[in-house]
This record gives sequence, structure tokens and C-alpha cells, in this order.
Amino acid sequence: MNRFFIIVSLFSIAYALSIGAPALQAQPYPTYPIQLIIPGAPGDGADIAARMFAEEFAKVLNVAVVPLNKPGASGAIAGDFVVKGKKDGYILLYANASSVVYSKASDPDAVPYDAVKDLEPLGYHTLFPTVAAVRADAPWKTFAELVEYSRKNPEKVRWGTMGVSTIDHVQWEMAKAIAGAGKIDMIPFKGMAGKTTALLGGHVEVTSFPLAAFQEHYKAGKIRGLLIDHKVPEFPELPTLQELGFKRGIPSPWTGVFAPIGIPDEARKVLIPAIEKTVRNPELMSKMRKLWYIPGYKNPAELKNLLIEDYENARATFKQAGVTK
Repeated sequence: MNRFFIIVSLFSIAYALSIGAPALQAQPYPTYPIQLIIPGAPGDGADIAARMFAEEFAKVLNVAVVPLNKPGASGAIAGDFVVKGKKDGYILLYANASSVVYSKASDPDAVPYDAVKDLEPLGYHTLFPTVAAVRADAPWKTFAELVEYSRKNPEKVRWGTMGVSTIDHVQWEMAKAIAGAGKIDMIPFKGMAGKTTALLGGHVEVTSFPLAAFQEHYKAGKIRGLLIDHKVPEFPELPTLQELGFKRGIPSPWTGVFAPIGIPDEARKVLIPAIEKTVRNPELMSKMRKLWYIPGYKNPAELKNLLIEDYENARATFKQAGVTK
């Protein structure tokens, strides 16, 4: 009798396992934490935006969203990590424009992936205005004065950036080309902190700040703004290039969420509306605007068009400046 019950029990367990395996496989996406890869260093503009996004995104998805910084190579290290990662929807790229546009535009051979072919846009998040600034005691009161000085004193002005082919590099190359500035040396730094320290210490003459960081040093009387890439009513004294009489402006840093090409339809159908819901969340928008971000949703097709347009403009700018292959 005992043997009979043992055999019946074993068959019961086997049957339960056989029907349980498909049930587990059928669990809806996502079932475990998602990694959100950030190209910038901790504390950079994109990093702050990414962490604010991740917190709300996790609530919408009802799973943990883990931010992971992978700075370096103008964002290409983070981009390559995502492209080569599992295509299961659990590794996403919180891309800044450098990682998907400017690193490739500057040196196509140095970036092992093509953002258009290897990454799938899922949704645009935000842009953050940046300000070209000098020390408060600098002799230049306006951008025009700085440009004029650079013409008369080639190689006497140093511009601190986050590195070759980053957004602030392309901004300066565009500004130089549009305004007809003289020879200015680009000095690369690994993060916002390094180039801020260099400017305040007199090791570079000019650098760019996200508006939130600019405001802090500006109110402390340490720096003076000369140019802004996106007009902000709260700082009417900061002109754009168009306001200075030029036909073209310079691009602002932006961020969006991408996945490696090939994620399951199941994941895509969850992620795209979840990103839209997250970006449009009024509470998150309010928090970000207090830090001078300008959030606003764009769908995957709009984000892809922005990526392509910015790449073409950047490629032309870098060729004109002689800093690309």
C-alpha cells in the first residue's frame, strides 16, 4: 500500500511540474529588475535625469529599475555594452546625445556600433539647456567679445569639455563655425566636476554648464554666462546665437531610452507605453523643471528622426572643423 501511494505521489509531482513550467514561462514581462545603463558619470546632467526617470519608471513597471553608470569614450562604452548585451528587454540604454550621435559623428571607425541599426528608440525624455560661461572676473562681458579676442589671440583661449565628440564639444565647434571664432583649444575632462574646477581655477577660460549647475555658481558670483543653447525666460540676459543675429543655433543635450535591436515584442509592447506614462507624469515633470530640465515625450519614430537629423548636422560640423575622419 505504501508503495502504491509513493508511486501516485511521484506521478502527481511530475504532472504538477509539467503544467507549472509553461505557466512560469508565460509570466508577463517584466518579472525581474531592469538595468538602465547611463553613459555619463555620477552627478552629470544625464545621470541626474536618468535616476529621476528610473525611480518613476520602476513604479510604472512594478519592478526595480537599477541605474548603472558606464562613462567613457563619449558615451560609446555604455552604448556598446547595451548593443552587445542580452536582447531580452532587461538591459536598456538611457542615452545622451553623445552616446548615440556625437561619438559616431566625430569618428565613425572608433565606435563599434551604429545607433540607427543596432539600437531601437523607445521614447524621448528630456533636454537640458546649457550655458557657455567664463569666470566672473574674466575680461569678456559678451560672447562677441570672446570671439573677437580669439581672433586676435589664437590659441590663447581654452574651452573645457567632457571630451572629444561629446555634446559640449560639438556645441563649441558649431558656435565657433557660426560666429567665425579664432583658434581655440579644446581641453577634455572626465566629468562636470573636473571642468568646473578647471574653470574656477583658471586652467581653462570657458566651459559649459547645465543650467542647474550654472545657476548655483552664477548666484554665488563665481561665473558669468555668455551664451545659452535653449532660451529660458528666467534668464533673459543669456542670449542664444539667433538672438545675437546668427541664422543658426547650437543643439541642446537631450536624453532618450533605447533598447538593443531584437528585443521581444512582448517587452516592446510594455516598455513603450510605460516610458510615455513615466515621462508625462506631472509630478516627475515638476521635479525636473525645478532643476531646469525641459521634459517632453517623443514617440520612437520622432526620437529616431531626431537622432538621424542631429547626426547629419554633427557630421557636417565636425568635417568643417577638421576633427573627424
